[in-house]
Amino acid sequence: MTEPITSANPRAALRRDLRARRAALSAAERVAAAQGLVAQVEQVPEFLTDRRIAGYWATAGELPLAALMAGVLARGQLWHLPIVADDGLLRFAPWRVGDALAPNRYGIPEPVCAIERTLAPQDMDVVLVPLLGFDRRGHRLGFGGGYYDRSFNFLHGRADVGKPVLVGIGYAMQEVGRFDAQPWDVPLDYVATERELIDLTPPPS
Repeated sequence: MTEPITSANPRAALRRDLRARRAALSAAERVAAAQGLVAQVEQVPEFLTDRRIAGYWATAGELPLAALMAGVLARGQLWHLPIVADDGLLRFAPWRVGDALAPNRYGIPEPVCAIERTLAPQDMDVVLVPLLGFDRRGHRLGFGGGYYDRSFNFLHGRADVGKPVLVGIGYAMQEVGRFDAQPWDVPLDYVATERELIDLTPPPS
């Protein structure tokens, strides 16, 4: 587990450390983690039943989602990938293997899709959110761009699980002991790693 963030270990330093740890994983370790992830994410009830599922295109050593996507499509659900819109917010486009992709401003592949065919964040049912680090209170350390936090800021203050359900995705070694959330951070409902599903939803009243 990574040490907690302190004044001597700010978020920028922690991001560098976690990127390096992730980059050091072997191809075999990534494949094994991707396979282990399936059983964890499939414990989220909405992931098995709801229609609109958003994933991401794994880059820079992120945990791959191909096995999860295969299950989604086999169940007749719709798989979506994020697109960075001109306003700096995320939109989500339906995508299947073989559909056209093009790199965005950061070199990340995005579906080639007319903006009218994309969905707003509030239209999704389940969103698999990439992360660099997480703690067991549902706080997520992202990549510094703030796209997910800005796009899902309408979820601030939510008292129970609604739509969309946010599931952070990362390797178990990306767990951070503890760090303080920033005012703009959107909390996660679950964190899924190759080893476990961490349920952060409030208990039934």
